[in-house]
Amino acid sequence: MDAQPSVGAPALPARPPRTPDTAYWLDRAAAVLGAVDADRDKAEVNRASSPQVFAELSEAGLHRMWVSRALGGGGATLSAGIAVIQLISRHDASVSWQVGVQGAIGRISDYLPEDAARTIFSTHDKLVVGSVHPTGTAERVAGGFRLSGRWGFASGSAGAAWIVSAARVTEGGAPTGEVRMLFTPIADVTMLDTWYTTGLAATGSHDYAIHDVFVPEDHTVDGADMTRPAAPRASRGYGIGYYDFGPFTAAATVLGIADLALDTFTELAASKVPSEGKVTLKNSHTVQDRLARARASVRAAHTLVDDAAWHAEHHGDTGGDELSALVRLACTFAAQSATEAVDAVYEMAGATSTYRSHPLERCFRDVHTAVKHITLAPANYEMVGEYLLGGALRARR
Repeated sequence: MDAQPSVGAPALPARPPRTPDTAYWLDRAAAVLGAVDADRDKAEVNRASSPQVFAELSEAGLHRMWVSRALGGGGATLSAGIAVIQLISRHDASVSWQVGVQGAIGRISDYLPEDAARTIFSTHDKLVVGSVHPTGTAERVAGGFRLSGRWGFASGSAGAAWIVSAARVTEGGAPTGEVRMLFTPIADVTMLDTWYTTGLAATGSHDYAIHDVFVPEDHTVDGADMTRPAAPRASRGYGIGYYDFGPFTAAATVLGIADLALDTFTELAASKVPSEGKVTLKNSHTVQDRLARARASVRAAHTLVDDAAWHAEHHGDTGGDELSALVRLACTFAAQSATEAVDAVYEMAGATSTYRSHPLERCFRDVHTAVKHITLAPANYEMVGEYLLGGALRARR
């Protein structure tokens, strides 16, 4: 088993060997890291990644890695995509977050009619972004819907060509109870300058508005269908339901942030002597104890996420609520472990970690923003606990 790269101190053994698919996609991701690093500070000021970064993500195929090959995508395994997001997150969590969003939204391609899926995902090299939270309305009309509303969190909007918006369907103005996902060209959207945040600053996750835009029926998906795997067909990429797939993308980013924070602190601890202190941080018993506990927790989270991903890949069609509960538990635990680990090293680093020039400062801001995502919310513990005690598996009370 190969050892992890040295950061100035002995390392634990690496996690299990990479599959060929994972190695292939990590090589493609490595090719974009130079552009990501070069753009990182400027992107944070601009609150959006640069056209160069978007172009390199496209050239590497990362924006379509979780779209089936039959629909023009890369068809990467779930575990390979998770590894890619974790790697990029160590360089810029804003970029990894946008790649993760592409992965999640790309999964809707399996639910769309094939021709529409190819139009939306295969006829251009830009991103497909949007929101699956139904804050708009879609009035049913002949041949489709008239879409209006306002949505939040359009991560990757600066590099997008299409946008998906969840809306509650109405007929004659009256709600039908149906929710649909509707795809429109970005030209039909008014972007709103709202993304002023603590972390993930360069994701461009602005609000946006759409007013009375016609969307043809075949550019929409019934939201209820996404609670289960897409119906089998030759072009289907994955037998995993949308809501069992999506949480992995956010969990991968927060684990990458935690890995970076732990490695950065380990290197810092070897040389930093606290103010008025006499020994380096690495010789503090308290630091030794807290760092080991943080390493254990984050490694456990990686293992649990990998286990959930294996079950999703092998039993996505049949896993049902058991699988959904495992995915939610694993990804929520990842968020908790990552946040606690980053908080610990941020605190132990002292004043060093408060400077914008230090990686721990960005790790702190990014992880606390990322874990606000609904798929990582602590409420998932309660919902899974209710299920494990014989209740239904609910999204929220």
